[in-house]
Amino acid sequence: MKQTRLLRAMRTTMLAGVAAAASLSAATISHAAIPNKTLVYCSEGSPAGFDPGQYTTGTDFTANTFTVYNRLVEFERGGTKVEPGLAESWDVAPDGLSVTFHLRHGVKFQTTAYFKPTREFNADDVVFTFQRMLDPNQPFRKAYPVQFPYFTDMGLDKLITKVEKVDPYTVKFTLKEVNAPFIQNMAMEYASILSAEYADQLLKAGKAADINQYPVGTGPFVFKSYTKDATIRFDGNPDYWKPDTVKISKLIFAITPDPGVRVQKLKRDECQVMAYPRPADISTLKADPNLDMPSQPGFNLGYLSYNVTHKPLDNAQVRQALDMAINKKAIIDSVYQGAGQAAQAPMPPTQWSYDKNLKLASYDPTKAKDLLTKAGFPNGMDITLWAMPVQRPYNPNARLMSEMIQADWAKIGVRAKIVTYEWGEYIKRAHAGEDDTMLIGWTGDNGDPDNWLGTLLGCDAVNGSNFGKWCYKPFDDLVKKGRETPDQAQRTQIYQQAQQIWAQQLPFSPIAHSTVYQPVSKKVIDMKIEPLGYLRFDGVGVK
Repeated sequence: MKQTRLLRAMRTTMLAGVAAAASLSAATISHAAIPNKTLVYCSEGSPAGFDPGQYTTGTDFTANTFTVYNRLVEFERGGTKVEPGLAESWDVAPDGLSVTFHLRHGVKFQTTAYFKPTREFNADDVVFTFQRMLDPNQPFRKAYPVQFPYFTDMGLDKLITKVEKVDPYTVKFTLKEVNAPFIQNMAMEYASILSAEYADQLLKAGKAADINQYPVGTGPFVFKSYTKDATIRFDGNPDYWKPDTVKISKLIFAITPDPGVRVQKLKRDECQVMAYPRPADISTLKADPNLDMPSQPGFNLGYLSYNVTHKPLDNAQVRQALDMAINKKAIIDSVYQGAGQAAQAPMPPTQWSYDKNLKLASYDPTKAKDLLTKAGFPNGMDITLWAMPVQRPYNPNARLMSEMIQADWAKIGVRAKIVTYEWGEYIKRAHAGEDDTMLIGWTGDNGDPDNWLGTLLGCDAVNGSNFGKWCYKPFDDLVKKGRETPDQAQRTQIYQQAQQIWAQQLPFSPIAHSTVYQPVSKKVIDMKIEPLGYLRFDGVGVK
């Protein structure tokens, strides 16, 4: 009965996808007339690269995933609903253990200065993309050995047992078990489809690593050049398979780490869209007659992670004491400046299955000191506290937050040394487990609870986005059970049980959910706030 409900739900999604795709599949894909317009985006940082499967941050995904690439299924602009992408439709087997994707015909890979395709997109590209992530001995993977954190964080390396080409426009995925969020997960950034022909060219030239510097996809924009810490340039793709959705001929990322400088550039029309305004700049931007300032509640969470592989942070009492010592209200007032809400769970309140009855301990330095003494540390301890070097919607000022936490902990005898690195180095070292505690956060990727509980806290994710490296079997068993359970009401009950365990163990301290603002010039047409944390420029025009 459970499986039957899942199959009905998945087939409903599939049939909706077929209907949505009908107009595109019926249309003849031809050269689109792209308006001769330029849009400049003031981004906050340099991407680590252009190979989407390797990365986990919005900075990377905005610069590669939603410019150069497509996926088999995709999220609608401005939402979390899945719609057809490079697959026109998909079927689920009666037992739920395989999904067959029917690919779109007539899709062209981009022609660039470094690659000229000789064929259109087909099943070989899908098989290559996923086989590279599945098989460490795949030739391209051996030539360019990298990690795929999202793919492994979600356990897809264990879930997908086979990816096979049925015919040139049909690909079948065989699964080890029924997986409720599978289609949602396939719309995520790591699943961007690469060109197998381009990969073969790089392999033969001995330049496999170039796939991360010179990207080729089927997406709305063609990569032209990248100068680290300065600019990324794209041209509109005249061969894009979605007619009339490319509305700018030039897209330029002006990499501008200083948020104050981003504001000035936007006000001077040196860029028309900017990333991550500081709370202190919101009123100024709202007052500018040439700018719009749309906003919405953020699908995000800023938190303090505890590395449980470092003693004494493996002790839940120590973690609870550190949490109780943090004055979160003061942080929300000072860091978020009215644009944040206190967090009480490992996911935002807008996520279905959120447990609104979850109660964490209140701020109480006296009780925190007592708990630390009971845990065996009457004289406190020395630990490191890592502060992000970048601004994010979930944490607009990590330096200030770290200083406030440092002062709070000092009151209970905990001596915290604040540490920071350049963003790429920060993430790399955190993956390696060098931190004791670290400020980090998350913006939901696909609208499914598994994306919070599994990706941030599951055992499969301890070398990826589970920065605390917390692997707790009673919790992990529930997360896996939730993935395999078709009925949403039953999944909700399972995930709420998992949240109760999380609250008892507290592998990270939730701080806040923020309001997301998107400053944009009034010249810009149809820019949407993406709830999943990146920016997209397909469908965006300039007056």
